[in-house]
Amino acid sequence: MRYHRSYTPWLLVTPALAFLAVFSLWPAVNTVVLSFTNVHKLTGGHFIGFRNYTLMLQDPALKDAIVNTLLFMVICVPLLTFLPLLLALLVERALPFMGFFRTVFYFPVIASAVTVALIWQWILDDRGLANQFAQQVGIVHRTIPFLEDRWLLLFSAIALTVWKGLGYYMVLYLSALGNVRRELHEAAAVDGAGRLRRFWHVTVPGVRGTMLLVAILIGVNSMRVFTELYVLGGRDGGIGGQDVSLVMLVQQAASGPDGRLGYASALSVFLFVLTIGPLLVLARVNRRNQA
Repeated sequence: MRYHRSYTPWLLVTPALAFLAVFSLWPAVNTVVLSFTNVHKLTGGHFIGFRNYTLMLQDPALKDAIVNTLLFMVICVPLLTFLPLLLALLVERALPFMGFFRTVFYFPVIASAVTVALIWQWILDDRGLANQFAQQVGIVHRTIPFLEDRWLLLFSAIALTVWKGLGYYMVLYLSALGNVRRELHEAAAVDGAGRLRRFWHVTVPGVRGTMLLVAILIGVNSMRVFTELYVLGGRDGGIGGQDVSLVMLVQQAASGPDGRLGYASALSVFLFVLTIGPLLVLARVNRRNQA
């Protein structure tokens, strides 16, 4: 038997470690360093301490972005946690044409987010399909400002996010449902449990780990929402600029010839701190489950 030298494993992982250090670790460290400077794109900068963070906390746009993010989380997390589970329960049945419906439900996932958002923008426009249908049916007598009103625009972006994410999380639940033992359902049915009770006492406990994972993923994605609001409301975040997300604030601060890279870096650090929270919750819950 031949033995490899002690440094052979390190030689094998060196390319991956180098790639990780250059394209992940160093940009992250550099972002933290830049957040304490007033550097711009075309000019240098110097150390200014926590001034960027002070300006960030006084920025009214940040308050709007936090409110929008919280609404995204409060609405998207429960909807995208339970609706895909119900959808997975439906499509796992061996019914005619069910393969076709699975493909239809998953199609928005593989479609480009920008393309889907542009389609929704066309539908929700003042002269779009939604307004024309509502007026012809007689539901409304004037156009609904889906893309002009702050809250209607925000809820339209939320609806787009939920619609596009249903198929992805449905697939996760389909994998989890395959691990739920049929004998448990049969035993519960013999004991007289109906479909609703079997759902709450057999199905939900069987996919609880996946539900937690899905909820964490949705929470993180809600904090990083960008495409939906950017396409539907424009780069400024709709009329008045109130429909902005944290990622949009970073993009706005860093864009242009005189982009404020230091301030954008401070916003990025703030976004990272918020995003790491749900991941810590997931790690804590996993430890409790393993204990």
